[in-house]
Amino acid sequence: MSVQLQKGDKKLLNAWAFYDWANSVYSLVIASAVFPIFYDLLFDKRDKYIAVFGSNVKDTALMSFVTAFAFLVVAFISPLLSGIADYSGNKKVFLKLFCYLGAFSCIGLYWFNLDDIYWSLVCYFFGLIGFWGSLVFYNSYLPDIAHPEQQDGVSAKGYSLGYIGSVILLIFNLVMVMKPGWFGIEGNDNEAAEKAMRWSFVSVGVWWILFSQYTYYYLPKGNKERNKVTGDVMLNGFRELRKVWRQLKQTTMLKRYLGAFFVYSMAVQTVMLVATYFGAKEVQWGEGGKQMGLIVSILLIQLVAVAGAVITSRLSAKYGNIKTLIGINCVWAVICVAAFFVTLPIHFYITAGFVGLVMGGIQSLSRSTYSKMLPETQDTASFFSFYDVTEKIGIVIGMVLYGAIDQYFGSMRYSVVFLTLFFVIGVFLLMRVLKKH
Repeated sequence: MSVQLQKGDKKLLNAWAFYDWANSVYSLVIASAVFPIFYDLLFDKRDKYIAVFGSNVKDTALMSFVTAFAFLVVAFISPLLSGIADYSGNKKVFLKLFCYLGAFSCIGLYWFNLDDIYWSLVCYFFGLIGFWGSLVFYNSYLPDIAHPEQQDGVSAKGYSLGYIGSVILLIFNLVMVMKPGWFGIEGNDNEAAEKAMRWSFVSVGVWWILFSQYTYYYLPKGNKERNKVTGDVMLNGFRELRKVWRQLKQTTMLKRYLGAFFVYSMAVQTVMLVATYFGAKEVQWGEGGKQMGLIVSILLIQLVAVAGAVITSRLSAKYGNIKTLIGINCVWAVICVAAFFVTLPIHFYITAGFVGLVMGGIQSLSRSTYSKMLPETQDTASFFSFYDVTEKIGIVIGMVLYGAIDQYFGSMRYSVVFLTLFFVIGVFLLMRVLKKH
């Protein structure tokens, strides 16, 4: 059942933005905070290598490879889904499909264990697919429910709701992990904490399903005309990407910028995805301090990222987008070199603070810079689809390289230092954009 509201209606806009509240708990609790700590806890009981796919793979390298493969699938299916989203008369069905796939996969993580590693990795893999797949349809709703002058505001509201909701659930899960007895979870310290983390995965799935119902109640089905989805329609997204690629050849500055973005974003996204795994493995936390320390670090990054985005916005207004991006890439390069020497919790907290400072800024500024450089066109959706696919392919390459170096050297420190190279190349490529500009 749903309610039909007019485009631009405040209730409709709020319902759309509220999906961010529902699904952002995945990116914070599963991708960034609790799951990496849980995964590390499982390997604390055994050797850090596991026999999987016919090889002995290091624990953190395994997650890098699985994440890379998931993003490869997402990069491939995104254009397919975009073609369907633009043509289908019932986008809500696809939004629900990926939402429930992701949410039930999160609940499935409750049974994650190393003795049944393939089932466990499938749950992690489809959780990621569900999250990113649902975002394709969620984002495609924006022009359907909001007038052009409303879109920036409602989009920002979605991000804000997502941030608030995810932090609330993370704090709840933090209390559950630190004080499992309050929730009737029994066992010694490690056993009780592990059980609490498993319940936190269930809480993400339930939260995601429960709060998304408000969005579904008000969102329209999609386009008024129900068009049959054919194989030809599904390929429309790839045709649009090819068309954008041809247009890029005629806009040198945009092409150079996109090349720079591809290189440095590869490193940025990789650092963000592996930061907690790095902290869990490479920092000497002392007895009983690891879990609390890591979650506090994640919260610190989230809070500082808000200030970082504001500071970056002011710097770009004063010095210009490209010069600011060059400066931020230099800071990222220093962070990666410094990470090699991180051993104590205080080192990790300081590094996390700097990551937060440049994390939010580089993401928001990169996207707005790309938007400003677009040629005169009505087809901005295709250009941003190209941008998103570029980013995801970069994540695949970054995670594979990171995992391979981690596997070869047996330490994530060498992987992080290697990422410095991408930031240095990114600075060089951005300077070429500056000359052209």
